Amino acid sequence: MNKVLKFIISILIPFIASAIGGFFTASSASTWYVDLVKPSFNPPGWIFGPVWTLLYLLMGFALYLVWINKSKKKEKAYWAFGIQLGLNALWSILFFGLRSPLSAFIEIIFLWASILITIIYFYKINKKTIYLLIPYILWVSFAAVLNISIVILN
Repeated sequence: MNKVLKFIISILIPFIASAIGGFFTASSASTWYVDLVKPSFNPPGWIFGPVWTLLYLLMGFALYLVWINKSKKKEKAYWAFGIQLGLNALWSILFFGLRSPLSAFIEIIFLWASILITIIYFYKINKKTIYLLIPYILWVSFAAVLNISIVILN
């Protein structure tokens, strides 16, 4: 498989999680979520789409750098990436789909840990991937603070 096709597939994979999460988010973002009490540091709603688009692109590029690497030790990295991507989609299902901020907060702890594990495995294969995935773990850290704040305020 040539590098262009690998790049396209690598970019598309994170957007599958995005589509799943988006499906569950769409029904609640403009209704239920609007009525929640949010902390003063909650960003405006329009910021989430561009930020997540950028993060999914960065994840895809990191996946691509791992995929094209000649290392034979990629299986754990792929598993870690797949698990964190599944947990990423699950958060939207819990928070928006089931309207359960507490369940989503508990889940985001596992998401954060799986992102860290992914960063570690990816870094061992290609050191540049750390620069691509650090923004993701930082944003999820901020999302966790927002999430627990919403739990407390509501």
